[in-house]
Amino acid sequence: MKHTKTFIAAALATAVGSAAFADDVKVIGVSIPAATHGWAGGMNFHAKETVERLEEVYPGLDFVLATASDPGKQVNDIEDMVATRNIDALVVLPFESDPLTPPVQAVAQSGAWVTVVDRGLSVPGIEDLYVAGDNSGFGKVSGEYMVSKMPDGGDIVVFRGIPTTIDNERVDAFTAAIDGSGINVLDMEHGNWNRDDSFTVMQDFLSKYQNIDAVWASDDDMAIGVLAAIEAAGRSDVQFVLGGAGMKEMIKRTADGDPMMPANVTYPPSMIATAIELTAVGMTSNAPVSGSFVIGSVLVTPENAMDFYFPDSPF
Repeated sequence: MKHTKTFIAAALATAVGSAAFADDVKVIGVSIPAATHGWAGGMNFHAKETVERLEEVYPGLDFVLATASDPGKQVNDIEDMVATRNIDALVVLPFESDPLTPPVQAVAQSGAWVTVVDRGLSVPGIEDLYVAGDNSGFGKVSGEYMVSKMPDGGDIVVFRGIPTTIDNERVDAFTAAIDGSGINVLDMEHGNWNRDDSFTVMQDFLSKYQNIDAVWASDDDMAIGVLAAIEAAGRSDVQFVLGGAGMKEMIKRTADGDPMMPANVTYPPSMIATAIELTAVGMTSNAPVSGSFVIGSVLVTPENAMDFYFPDSPF
């Protein structure tokens, strides 16, 4: 489904690009987090590739791409785009929801088009277009898998990402999916979608709890940190770790039948390409692209893992 939708967006962009742009060049700002972890690295790759490709497709568009390693830098990047480039549209994947809401709201109030990707803002309705994975679906699929894998219940720990609206959606849906199943959440902490932070958090969990049956790491980078902490501690009680987002190394482990990584849940970083392409269409044609574009999450198991394994991918 996600591939079909992205293909349609790309085909539409190509069809209208040569004939429908305004006489003056329009500037699209793209503001994203730096490659601080694997998923973000894949997202950066797709953003740069898409910008380079669309600059050739649309001579009436100019793109300015900025990456930020923290929310403060991203706020400055956006303010600079407005002040020095007078952007007509902004495609933004917020580093965090709260600090990025006021500057993005200011962009919208200036009359520029706003596309928000993945991590929503704290105030609803600011954006013209929202592109994201199905975060509630991501949490639901993860929770349902944990229930199927642990029919008799058990004790687990949960890793949250960076404090954002999508993290809330994932955790709320996961919690609802395991409700009444006999699965007991011993503890829940933010691993910030970072393997080093998650290594430290998992060390604390292992020191605090003598028995942990499984871990919902909710992200493949966090899962790597979790697995490293388990190995360093020499613990054999943890039966498996469920990550997410489809990192190629983790998909391969699932395909190979690794008991510690029996499944994964998709959340493609290429969604940034969909967001940039749809924004370009909106800037160069009368095609309606406002609203929400949600990409579903799929459970990856050994049976279908090779369908999601792309060895040449940066992620």
